[in-house]
Amino acid sequence: MNHPKFDLEFYPPFEGFPRRGVTFLRQLKRNNRKEWFSKHKDNYETYVKLPFQSLIASLQTPFREFAPEFDVNPKRSMFRIYRDVRFSKDKSPYKTHVAAHFVVRGKPKGTEGSGYYLHIEPGEVFVGAGIYMPLGEQVKKIRAGIANRDSEFLRLVRDPRLRRMFGELEGDQLRRVPQGYGADHPMADWLRYKQFFVGISWPVSRCYSPRFTREIARAFATATPLVRFLNNAIS
Repeated sequence: MNHPKFDLEFYPPFEGFPRRGVTFLRQLKRNNRKEWFSKHKDNYETYVKLPFQSLIASLQTPFREFAPEFDVNPKRSMFRIYRDVRFSKDKSPYKTHVAAHFVVRGKPKGTEGSGYYLHIEPGEVFVGAGIYMPLGEQVKKIRAGIANRDSEFLRLVRDPRLRRMFGELEGDQLRRVPQGYGADHPMADWLRYKQFFVGISWPVSRCYSPRFTREIARAFATATPLVRFLNNAIS
């Protein structure tokens, strides 16, 4: 089987996210100022950015097995540490977590659809999958997919493996069934969703082990049928 090529730029083997990286993020939360960050930027590069990029690189191999169509790139997949404060009351210049998202390769920005998300912050690791901020047209298509492929959708969200890993499907919901569907529609409860995702929080100690790659990959692989259902509906 031919797999798409991943970037071959070298990153050190992932041996666990360093505790000093979490310490840096904790210190940044107390000192969220440009002057402090500039003075300690080398620590960010050494103990946060590079190890997290190595973690992303370590996920390339498992992604080839369960979702080869996704872009897993240490540079593109990682979010910048800098916050966009233009429309926010909070003018803190830096994020106090490190995060990545994995989306289907080649999609225009803003239309990526359903994918995978990971972040590390002091006290918590979060692993999630699905679509958190869908466009209006994407929501309509997902609802149509749920209505037209109801048995498949129910089988996915009720899958014991998914529920053991993540629990229930999450997301904000409308108070009423959306326009175009009757209140007595058999999928009414699901059609009210405005977001479609699953997620799980782990203790931050999980990320210190080299096994962290396998644990993330297992969670992502478990969510892949749901991720693909959402993307198939959108497309």
